[in-house]
Amino acid sequence: MKKDLIKILIAFILFIVSLCIPFNAMWINPALYLISYIIVGAEIIFKAIKNIFKGEVFDECFLMTIATIGAICIGELPEAVAVMLFYQVGEMFQDYAVDKSKKSITNLMNIRPDFANIERDGKQEKVNPEEVKIGDTIIVKPGEKVPLDGIVIDGKSLLDTSALTGESVPVEIEKGSEVLSGCINQTGLFSMKVTKEFEESTVSKILNLVENASNKKSKSENFMTKFAKVYTPTVVVIAAILAIIPPFIFQIGSFTEWLYRALSFLVVSCPCALVISIPLSFFAGIGGASKAGILVKGSNYLEALAKTEIVVFDKTGTLTKGVFEVQKVNAVNISEDELLKYAVYAENYSNHPISASLKSAYKGEIDEKLISNTQELAGYGIEAKIDDKDVLVGNSKLMKEKNIAFTECDEVGTVIYVAVNKEYVGYILIADTIKEDAKNLVSGLKNYNIAKTVMLTGDKIKASQKVANELKLDEVYAELLPNEKVEKVEELLKIKSKDGKLVFIGDGINDAPVLAISDIGISMGALGSDAAIEASDVVIMTDEPSKLVTAIKIAKKTLRIVKQNIIFAIFVKVAILILTAIGISTMWEAVFADVGVSVIAVLNALRAMRVK
Repeated sequence: MKKDLIKILIAFILFIVSLCIPFNAMWINPALYLISYIIVGAEIIFKAIKNIFKGEVFDECFLMTIATIGAICIGELPEAVAVMLFYQVGEMFQDYAVDKSKKSITNLMNIRPDFANIERDGKQEKVNPEEVKIGDTIIVKPGEKVPLDGIVIDGKSLLDTSALTGESVPVEIEKGSEVLSGCINQTGLFSMKVTKEFEESTVSKILNLVENASNKKSKSENFMTKFAKVYTPTVVVIAAILAIIPPFIFQIGSFTEWLYRALSFLVVSCPCALVISIPLSFFAGIGGASKAGILVKGSNYLEALAKTEIVVFDKTGTLTKGVFEVQKVNAVNISEDELLKYAVYAENYSNHPISASLKSAYKGEIDEKLISNTQELAGYGIEAKIDDKDVLVGNSKLMKEKNIAFTECDEVGTVIYVAVNKEYVGYILIADTIKEDAKNLVSGLKNYNIAKTVMLTGDKIKASQKVANELKLDEVYAELLPNEKVEKVEELLKIKSKDGKLVFIGDGINDAPVLAISDIGISMGALGSDAAIEASDVVIMTDEPSKLVTAIKIAKKTLRIVKQNIIFAIFVKVAILILTAIGISTMWEAVFADVGVSVIAVLNALRAMRVK
């Protein structure tokens, strides 16, 4: 860009000198114009010739070349230089805008680690992260980037995860915590065991995703490519007709006059405002989404998001936390703490998720000396002697099997009944919990007039219906196998409108078949999982499902900007083309119209970067 700026400044100085100072020697002024023209125009002429040999004749370089060479032929040297000069200024401005967009994303995703401190034979050694193997121990010091994914084996610290999630609040880690590459260690020193090689690490996958985000073009971009192929030869033919028919067929005016109009017509017809601003709008939209912790794999998906009509959700891990927690402790004739204690002691030696949930809810220490004669009763529960008391912990079948009188609970979730010395003492309800952010998601979608919200899950009907009712979803289908989920999505795809899009949001791993057939597949809170990024078109990098609403908002704003640029550019072009054809507008107005429209369109496109 510095070279371009120097080139433009030299050409501009020569142009001003030649324009303002009439030299005595007749050849000096034309020579200065030609030198200025060559400085700013040689690159464009070379591109035009190169593209002709490639078979790409009708592009903006071709238009600028024939327009300016024609201007020189009719003695309009200042205008020929001005066309090239202002075109190059416009191009430089557009390059600057694109560069700014790229830097915005690059700074946001500036997470590529430079090195890893590996521990070998009791010594620390700085190595390239690509050299580190699974199982190696690395040390991360304060201020350093976490180079690979792994598990903390010693130390504690606060991690800045903003580059991955967009969240500014630091995350506390300690021994046993999972750590993702790309985070920045803020406070303490810690060591970690590497669980993924660099190529498979989170940072590598995200960098690859961002670098390739602009490869998948939207329909608007593809439309503009096709439009330019038809538009450019059309305006060249009209310009030729404009130069030949009025002076030679109808004997109106001179050939020079009409050739000048035709050349001005070619200058203003250049569609660079559309060709550049539309991809830039989508690129800026992708950058804005990245700032919000949403990675979009291509502008085609961003455009599709703006047309969302049906949203289909997975339940566990998307709308709910996917973690079983104690929801209720209902004690009879003993305290709630005692009831929970008997259940935890009985389940002490079990690795079942229910046992883990009970232990998580119990705040006290477990004295294993009080536990004896633990016996697992398959399909029923556990029988144990705790502090010389006979304790039964299990389902309703266990209570009935042991002839214990109890009150059966009909609440949704897993119910654990407890009896002590053959006396029923209460139950504990364990269930998955709805994410606090899920309600914001559904209400936000309703605000955007989404036609239908549907939940597909393999969970039981009763539990699924409870979640659907609480979130006010339109439809729910439960107890589905993966192939049945695919069938349901195929049915929904048939009922949406022609232009409407179906979005599926799930965990990106076990829902891979559904993600594949949906118009847009979104992985929810799946950062760090191997299959998530590959399986989906959009990755929400936090555990907030309402980010889908943010993604749709950004997509709609981007598409609105694209439409504004198309309408504005075409309207101005047509107006100036008509004025040029009838001789009211000169080549100077043509140049300013072309550059001005491009600059305004680019500035408008950059608004897509701003995300509140």
